[in-house]
Amino acid sequence: MTFISANLQAVRDRIRLAAAVAGRNADSIGLLAVSKTMPAERVRDAAAAGQRAFGENYVQEGVDKARQLAGLGLEWHFIGPLQSNKTRPVAETFAWVHSIDRLKLAERLSAQRPADLPPLNVCVQVNVSGEDTKSGCTLEEAPALCRAVAALPNLRLRGLMAIPAPADEMTAQREPLARLRQLFEQLNREGLSLDTLSMGMSHDLEAAVLEGATMVRIGTAIFGERKKPQGSEQ
Repeated sequence: MTFISANLQAVRDRIRLAAAVAGRNADSIGLLAVSKTMPAERVRDAAAAGQRAFGENYVQEGVDKARQLAGLGLEWHFIGPLQSNKTRPVAETFAWVHSIDRLKLAERLSAQRPADLPPLNVCVQVNVSGEDTKSGCTLEEAPALCRAVAALPNLRLRGLMAIPAPADEMTAQREPLARLRQLFEQLNREGLSLDTLSMGMSHDLEAAVLEGATMVRIGTAIFGERKKPQGSEQ
């Protein structure tokens, strides 16, 4: 067993235990392995251990990995901040984008999605902690943005994503995640039929599961600590 397969098993065990505490079915919680800055061979190792969905933050790195590993049948999710001038390769390569925070971005992805591919699955990113340094629309802006995105062709609005401010204590971790869940429930009551709450990372996986996450994004707990890439390419 490789260290990546052992780590994957440990993360899956954490999900199962958290789901049991929450009274949920663990199968309702998807695991997205965040492979940003990791070499393609580590992704290949994770795939050999049964992982199929991978998250990337940097456009060119993600596109290169998707092409290199095209024969493995993997599902690629773009989860980082996205510049408007870099939407085309994302629209052409990825199955999901979690980081929609403005309508212009969604409109470009919709226009650039190839006709021979299924609609691009997207989530609206919400800045639930109100941090100046974080991407995402505000809680107040989110309903209008979600409705506008849902109306675009070639996209399928699946749900909401958030990256809350780090916190060590469970109650503090759950508070911003609860705000996202409440917004998710509100939008569903208003008829948007969302099915995805993309929230929870290595440090707050349990809190996210307790608050209803349907997809957790785990990097460090699977691949180990990573080095920040040179430059600021997104």
